[in-house]
Amino acid sequence: MKVTMVIPTYWGRAEGWREGDAIYDHPTPLNSEGTLRRTIKSMEILNDKDFRLVVLAVATAEDIENRVEKKVSGVVKAAAADAGVDSLVFGPSHLQRIRDLLNSDGKTELAELLSLRGYSSVRNLCLFVPHVLGADVAVFIDDDEVFEDPNFMAKAKEFVGRRVGGTSVDAVAGYYLQPDGDYRIKKPFRPWMKYWDQYERMNEAFDKIIGMPPRLKETPFVFGGNMVVHRNLWKVVPFDPHVPRGEDIDFLINARMFGFRFFLDNELHIKHLPPPKPYPAWLQLRQDIFRFVYERAKIESQKDVEGMTRVRPEDLDPYPGCFLKYDLEEKIEKACRLLAEEYRAQGDQKGAEEALWNITLAKTEAVPKFDPFLRLCELQRKWQELMAYVEKREVRLSMAEVVEA
Repeated sequence: MKVTMVIPTYWGRAEGWREGDAIYDHPTPLNSEGTLRRTIKSMEILNDKDFRLVVLAVATAEDIENRVEKKVSGVVKAAAADAGVDSLVFGPSHLQRIRDLLNSDGKTELAELLSLRGYSSVRNLCLFVPHVLGADVAVFIDDDEVFEDPNFMAKAKEFVGRRVGGTSVDAVAGYYLQPDGDYRIKKPFRPWMKYWDQYERMNEAFDKIIGMPPRLKETPFVFGGNMVVHRNLWKVVPFDPHVPRGEDIDFLINARMFGFRFFLDNELHIKHLPPPKPYPAWLQLRQDIFRFVYERAKIESQKDVEGMTRVRPEDLDPYPGCFLKYDLEEKIEKACRLLAEEYRAQGDQKGAEEALWNITLAKTEAVPKFDPFLRLCELQRKWQELMAYVEKREVRLSMAEVVEA
């Protein structure tokens, strides 16, 4: 089994976010060290290092891409040598050369599927690069995590690509341990969370899936930074670039629609040590609103298609199913009004206005102006064509040459 471990790492301007820059949870400023080195160095403890490490260098803006790629290359080269792992960096320059190869062969439509902007597009490259390298399995890790289990890779490979209980296991989810060593999320309760009960429902789902036997079970949620995907799945199903965040669970939904299942292994864990998010609560909430409104529309717009499976919100209970039902608008309105009151009490009128504006956006801009299910089907068709094209021997050799340069 040939394995590629993929780590996307997000970097921004030294002076901070600027209007027009891509929004990621906590991009590392170019003038700082960040957490990537720590993640790679933690691989020293792994008993099994029979994998290729690929680090995707993602910049928040086009004008800093060259500096980001150079910075990430320096970090990876030193840290990977210390950890004793085989590594390479894939950045904007590599992507441009891959796109040039596709365009030169008249595959412009397929070249447009590949991008280093936005979480879902980056995740698609986390599938594409292992495919080019001829991998059987991709292991997704994030750059704000550390390995604590020497047997992590053995567990990651134990079930994927096999049949368990008569079912093909093509995707395995691990989970995060918080800084205190628990899998539950601990956030200070604020009144608006009474209606936007995301963390409460997440912990309910975690207790049910992570905290209970058996070790391997079907899951309604997945963590993008601890995920194992077999080529059987990635050759068929892509991430949906129309989702602003939560692309990992959205991928699970897409996979279900195309007949694949995610299983969670409650022994496959990694320590999650994220830096603080630099964005205000109203903006984080806004991104979740756009995400859930879009996903619900995708589910509601499903049609009967041969070979596809209908997904219901109830199939994804308790989380994320609770945010994909008829009462989503009510949850949004009540939560945003209470959040606005909180901002006013703090003397932050701008924050209050933005929180209330979320209510309007949920009914206007967040609602897709196209049929999201049909758009997914079209995306999937093109993705499957791209995967088949890359499998041509001469194409794979020329692309692998670019990736490994």
